[in-house]
Amino acid sequence: MSDTRRRVKVYTLNEDRQWDDRGTGHVSSTYVERLKGMSLLVRAESDGSLLLESKINPNTAYQKQQDTLIVWSEAENYDLALSFQEKAGCDEIWEKICQVQGKDPSVEVTQDLIESEEEHIEEMPETSPLIDLPSCELNKLEEIADLVTSVLSSPIRREKLALALENEGYIKKLLQLFQVCENLENTEGLHHLYEIIRGILFLNKATLFEVMFSDECIMDVVGCLEYDPSLAQPKRHREFLTKTAKFKEVIPITDPELRQKIHQTYRVQYIQDIILPTPSVFEENFLSTLTSFIFFNKVEIVSMLKEDEKFLSEVFAQLTDEATDDDKRCELVNFFKEFCAFSQTLQPQNRDAFFKTLAKLGILPALEIVMGMDDLQVRSAATDIFSYLVEFSPSMVREFVMQEAQQSDDDILLINVVIEQMICDTDPELGGAVQLMGLLRTLIDPENMLATANKTEKSEFLNFFYNHCMHVLTAPLLANTSEDKCEKDAVVGSTKSNAICPDNYQTAQLLALILELLTFCVEHHTYHIKNYIMNKDLLRRVLVLMNSKHTFLALCALRFMRRIIGLKDEFYNRYITKGNLFEPVINALLDNGTRYNLLNSAVIELFEFIRVEDIKSLIAHIVENFYNALESIEYVQTFKGLKTKYEQEKDRQNQKLNSVPSILRSNRFRRDARALEEDEEMWFNEDDEEEGEAVVPPVEKSKPEDDFPDSYEKFMETKKAKESEDKENLPKRTSAGGFKFTFSHSASAANGANSANSKSVAAQTSPASSNGSSSKNATLTTAVTATKGSLVGLVDYPDDEDDDEEEETSPRKRSRLGS
Repeated sequence: MSDTRRRVKVYTLNEDRQWDDRGTGHVSSTYVERLKGMSLLVRAESDGSLLLESKINPNTAYQKQQDTLIVWSEAENYDLALSFQEKAGCDEIWEKICQVQGKDPSVEVTQDLIESEEEHIEEMPETSPLIDLPSCELNKLEEIADLVTSVLSSPIRREKLALALENEGYIKKLLQLFQVCENLENTEGLHHLYEIIRGILFLNKATLFEVMFSDECIMDVVGCLEYDPSLAQPKRHREFLTKTAKFKEVIPITDPELRQKIHQTYRVQYIQDIILPTPSVFEENFLSTLTSFIFFNKVEIVSMLKEDEKFLSEVFAQLTDEATDDDKRCELVNFFKEFCAFSQTLQPQNRDAFFKTLAKLGILPALEIVMGMDDLQVRSAATDIFSYLVEFSPSMVREFVMQEAQQSDDDILLINVVIEQMICDTDPELGGAVQLMGLLRTLIDPENMLATANKTEKSEFLNFFYNHCMHVLTAPLLANTSEDKCEKDAVVGSTKSNAICPDNYQTAQLLALILELLTFCVEHHTYHIKNYIMNKDLLRRVLVLMNSKHTFLALCALRFMRRIIGLKDEFYNRYITKGNLFEPVINALLDNGTRYNLLNSAVIELFEFIRVEDIKSLIAHIVENFYNALESIEYVQTFKGLKTKYEQEKDRQNQKLNSVPSILRSNRFRRDARALEEDEEMWFNEDDEEEGEAVVPPVEKSKPEDDFPDSYEKFMETKKAKESEDKENLPKRTSAGGFKFTFSHSASAANGANSANSKSVAAQTSPASSNGSSSKNATLTTAVTATKGSLVGLVDYPDDEDDDEEEETSPRKRSRLGS
């Protein structure tokens, strides 16, 4: 057993019934000759001194509490406890104790003291009282206080004292003494009464609580608890409860029993949360019945209100009535918020009925109205109510909004109202927006969507969300990354080749939230988000944020791209390479210079993932276009590793081409290079189908693959001719010695438009020769659209060496990238 599992704190109970920490050490169970038996030894972790030596007696009652506590008594007034750091250590020592006592380790108490003491009591004369209570007089208050505090460590004595207090009506007599002491300003007596009433609460008996929390007694109980001896001046809890705290009835409550129950619950909750000190780890069970008392009161209140449909209908009517003034509406919404909070105490079956009642009465349409109001308090409370509903049943909310879409415009749909509230959050820290984003994430999470034989919630809802809501969610992102906006807000005199995106801190936080949600969509949705990214050229817009002055926002943009690449989807890969979307990432890396920070690590990790996963299309694109800019980075081997993989793959492809039968290279199969280029363009635009839905409109398929070898040779000749013609537009070398690229692809280029503007977009460095040499005088050329015409665009890389042999025996078998 490790030291961590043996690590314990030793506690002893002092005269004031408080647990004292005796130190931290390591426990063991071993035979001690002096004690003639198995014993528990605890040695201090600081100096090895003996903190505890306790023989495991066969008749001692050991208690196991909360999985990490063992408590027992060694003498009448000497209680001990071991608090373990780990559950495993507690379980092991507990097994040793049970083994010595011959008990099953599954028990939580090794000896049933209650039965043994009851047998002893039965032997006593029947006339003998359980506990003799002192007479209820002023001069006996100290004796009463000592009695009450002394029984707290013994469950049996607590039971006997509670029975005596109940039988003799003792509590009401004590409260009469409190009034006398307060009138006489008897401070000592008031301090004793504090100890007495606090001790009676710790007896943890529901029958005593019924007396103490009755309308007749509760304010005097609160009064006794004001006189804590440790305070210089008494608190004024009664003044707060009677004068400051006001009971507001949003709709008059006619049932007197319900009114009394609400008052009582508020006051008892106040006693537990405000007046009583926070119980220690050993005293938590002392107030378990008080917690249960409050719990069942709340259940009763919710049940009584739920059954009064006339009351709830009136609340809803006033909530949605335009004539209701703002103060009244705020009170109504706060009432519902507290009502829903109380409902969390219900059993699942009853909570289900409660929320169904609210749904039937129209809680969601009402929320739709109040969430769009200007009052910040009303909106905040409405958001809390909405969170209860989403947490309870996301499907119920989804069903409502899909039905609503058939009757309403997009602008007033509930989800769009929620999104707009998230976007328009005025809090500088966007606290409300974070909460709303979490609710949206729950609603669009496929993991909690139902799928049955008759209905597929996932498909229906995601279709609805992407058709009616996604444009609202991405509006701030698209607005802040548009060319006009970036040009307008670009920093004057900036040395960056790309415009700085216009983001103050609050806007940056909002965009980060939106990106987090979009990243979630990439991970959990399939063709819906893929369609949206392609149609809106969304990744390009997101990568504009790599220029943000806020590093956390740049990292969010990078994370979005990393999730897309992490899917290893060739459709996404073609989109990235055709759009040359690595440029802003590489620019960010070069701009970061030699700084070793999170941005640097995240970018390196992105390229390392591509290298480790051997994503051939991306490796070829990176090496062919950017290697000269990246080869100077030598503190990691990532980029050299990419180059090595590229060259190995190129060698394999050359071997394959050399093994093609010569008949396939004859001129009868040769095609014009221009025709090949057109075929390749069409091939990049072929439709990919996933789950039955086309991602882009289908286009005509390219010509048969049998023409590939000679056509490839012809194409390479054309490519070399072009390279010799276009040697001019070299990328500028930055101060760090790397190359700077211009991120200027248009959306049409990303979607495969074969325009003049999209053919010459980014400076491309030609890869070094296959022998690994990389001269500083390497030729720099101007690239045609991304990887168009590159090796990877024509022939797929094999996964392993076995594919080489298969290719040699089957020359007709040639796969295309992504097929």
